[in-house]
Amino acid sequence: MSKIMPPAHPFDTSYLQAGEDGDKLKEECGVFGVTGVADASNFVALGLHALQHRGQEAGGIVSHDPEQGFQSARRFGYVRDNFTSQDVMQTLPGPLAIGHVRYSTAGSKGQTAIRDVQPFFGEFAMGGAAIAHNGNITNANALRRELIERGSIFQSSSDSECIIHLMARSLQRTIPERMEDALRRVEGAFSIVAMTRTKLIGVRDPLGVRPLVLGKIGEGWALSSETCALDIIGAEFIREIAPGEMVVITDKGVESQFPFRPQKPRFCIFEHVYFSRPDSILGGRSVYETREAIGRELAKEAPVEADLVCPVPDSGTPAAIGYSLQSGIPYAMGIIRNQYMGRTFIEPTEQIRNMGVRLKLNVNRALIRGKRVILVDDSVVRGTTSRKIKEMILDAGAKEVHFRIASPPTAWPCFYGVDTPQREKLLAATMSEEEMRDHLQVDSLKFISLDGLYRAVGEAKGRNSDQPQYCDACFSGEYPVIPSDQVEEGFQMKAAE
Repeated sequence: MSKIMPPAHPFDTSYLQAGEDGDKLKEECGVFGVTGVADASNFVALGLHALQHRGQEAGGIVSHDPEQGFQSARRFGYVRDNFTSQDVMQTLPGPLAIGHVRYSTAGSKGQTAIRDVQPFFGEFAMGGAAIAHNGNITNANALRRELIERGSIFQSSSDSECIIHLMARSLQRTIPERMEDALRRVEGAFSIVAMTRTKLIGVRDPLGVRPLVLGKIGEGWALSSETCALDIIGAEFIREIAPGEMVVITDKGVESQFPFRPQKPRFCIFEHVYFSRPDSILGGRSVYETREAIGRELAKEAPVEADLVCPVPDSGTPAAIGYSLQSGIPYAMGIIRNQYMGRTFIEPTEQIRNMGVRLKLNVNRALIRGKRVILVDDSVVRGTTSRKIKEMILDAGAKEVHFRIASPPTAWPCFYGVDTPQREKLLAATMSEEEMRDHLQVDSLKFISLDGLYRAVGEAKGRNSDQPQYCDACFSGEYPVIPSDQVEEGFQMKAAE
């Protein structure tokens, strides 16, 4: 039976993701690692808690202690429910540990087995190694077939396990060298935190699709998907791991190398819009300030006469503030999120389930009644939640409802670490903007343009159509890496113009 879980942090919108009709893209994964500190696993648990928005399905930690060797714990559910007990944390001793929080983007969606929970571990001739992967391998099916034909025995349904098997078959002498060798066979997106008995390793794919950062904590070091997780352990943010870079951290310090063929970076622009926490730093920019800038740009592109600007909580809040500041229309909390959904409805009745969004969101009726309302949200995927929220606003007595969306229409699926519906289920793939407005039955609907989004993230001239600065495939259909597995299964790429 499906479970409705509580939000992971104040900006999490996973409460809108339960069930087939969820109208939010689901986050990918989060990785974190620490070396050179006592009880490293405790720091990793804190870091994973800060990254919970990137995956709420399961989590795992692997540690190494010189006397007890490698130890691991993998659990379903939230970090706070599994990695706060001393009974668990005492089983993960040592000065070196890595961890992973998961939402399944590859493997058995909806039927996750504990064997699919990362980090994955393998024993090699030169010692053990564990690996945690954020992203998606777009040629995993082909690699898996090849490896199985050569005798590999897979333990999970995850694409990430291919890396361990490729490392096992490599003829290189050291584990970092074997990892380089393996990753040269891999296509798609990967930000990886790995460990041996004495080394913490971080690697980012040549396009730099997913984030990875380096921090300093005392005499030790940390690797993280986002800077917000460094903050929680009191680590100093040093820098981002560059696209195509591998860092190997030992007690002697940080060694950097670039083992892959250089390519023009294509960082995921949706990290700025939605996935990353607003208190993180991406590319030297505050995520919160970028989202506020998106709202300002949206107000310039799509003005409308109204009485209030209201966010769809909570991911639409910074953009709504920006829209309000730019337009001069008052900002108001017209929709209130129930902070204590929690476990009250772990197994709701059918009648309760049918109440849907109303269980999680409530309209501030006294504020909304008789007003022309602008609702600002980060995206529209299937449109189901947007329509329900509109109905709630009208039921509360709003005079008009105008949707303003802080991203361009999501018309193409992501194959680089985001769980996206099939293309035919994306509203923007089958409808024009005007048709979407009619479908949602709102007074107006406007999305920020792709050029406008680029301007908001710091590209003053907008998007360079010949050489885009970001991966924006979910909006443009232009994939920087051909998703070969998906094409093999019948996915139709966008026709060349």
